[in-house]
Amino acid sequence: MTILLYELVGADLQRPFSPHCWKAAMALAHKNVPFERVPTPFTRVATIENGSGRTVPLIRDGDRVVGDSFDIALYLEKTYPDRPTLFGGPGGQAMARFVERWTQAVVHGFIGGALLADINACLAAPDQAYFRRSREARFGKTLEEAGAGRHEGLDGFRRQLEPLRATLAVQPFIGGQGPLFCDYIVFGAFQWARVVSSFRLLDADDPVAAWLERCLALHDGLAGRVAAAA
Repeated sequence: MTILLYELVGADLQRPFSPHCWKAAMALAHKNVPFERVPTPFTRVATIENGSGRTVPLIRDGDRVVGDSFDIALYLEKTYPDRPTLFGGPGGQAMARFVERWTQAVVHGFIGGALLADINACLAAPDQAYFRRSREARFGKTLEEAGAGRHEGLDGFRRQLEPLRATLAVQPFIGGQGPLFCDYIVFGAFQWARVVSSFRLLDADDPVAAWLERCLALHDGLAGRVAAAA
């Protein structure tokens, strides 16, 4: 049976952008589980699966509905143990928890403010109204004000990626010789930025950029088939 994956989109239904939804999509592809993508704009999230969740990603697998990208990965690992592992055991699961917290603090911490106006520009009109209202209330400033200092903050953000660079200096993926869910956690954040904005987060010669290209090529180019924002 094909799993349904509800994922966030803007005006272009073929350009899913949520970092958390990309984590789920890459996890499903990693497990070689057939899935169908269900494009879901912000203002439609509350209506899916009879209001089963307030956020996406959300999957339906038969009679099971699972939300939250990490919970989805745990569900896939438990339900499809004969497929390629997402964690490589309990230690990998624990490591992925740390990677998730680091990514939220460092990568999301910068992107979340720097690209707000770019995200808004990708949305259809009803979603733009919701997004502006909700994010300006959260940040206490306009979308444009939130991103005004992104050029000045870029060098500091890049310096914070040094632990990731050091890891990739000795192995091709965070998970080792091949990707694990910890890779998809970090990748989801960079794919989010890549899809919604032309603002360059990484220098071309950055080892993180090379890792990103490797991730884009995974699973028959699942993520790479979505072109970067012009």
